[in-house]
Amino acid sequence: MCPENAGPKENQGCPDKDADGLFDFIDQCPEIAGPKENQGCPWPDTDADGLLDKDDECPNLAGPKANKGCPYKDSDKDGLLDKDDDCPNTPGPKTNKGCPVIEQAVIEVLKTAFDNLEFETNKDVIFESSKPSLNELAIVLQKKTTWKLQISGHTDNVGDDNLNMVLSKKRAEALKAYLVSQGIDPSRLITQYFGETKPIAPNDTPEGRQKNRRVEMKIVFE
Repeated sequence: MCPENAGPKENQGCPDKDADGLFDFIDQCPEIAGPKENQGCPWPDTDADGLLDKDDECPNLAGPKANKGCPYKDSDKDGLLDKDDDCPNTPGPKTNKGCPVIEQAVIEVLKTAFDNLEFETNKDVIFESSKPSLNELAIVLQKKTTWKLQISGHTDNVGDDNLNMVLSKKRAEALKAYLVSQGIDPSRLITQYFGETKPIAPNDTPEGRQKNRRVEMKIVFE
């Protein structure tokens, strides 16, 4: 029965090192004796999910082995399990992978705020003309309390690389500071900065460089 592993005749030629009555090749703990109902291990499977308590992160709650013996969660209770939910902590429809649908009106507010956002040359000072559209964005964020805003600073390739990185950081942080001044919790504002490393247009024309000098804004969900 076990041609590759010699064992005593009474075991049909199969070894049983711990002498617990289970052949080693079907014993999950071949070196330590345990009852057959525990697959030869001294540890039980309390929740009867096929994973021994010693290997089960949720020994009292049945769950699949793929999730370490724990049941899959639906943290935001939107009907989509966390493992399949792109926004596990923010409810949204299944048709949008569990994330909220951003209304067209909000998209327009974001676009307007982006299009109107301007800074003084080589500075992190926001033009006064940019602030009305940023105020509209702040109103949206005040209403959507679970939404976060990702702010990413970028520059063109003119000048020193390191200084461009610093400028992109300062501008992203300046935008964050302005939105905080409008009542938005700073923990909801995520700043990133890339300097000249992520152009969206060629830097060999004035028009291209202008497009690359930007601070992008994107709604994100947990």
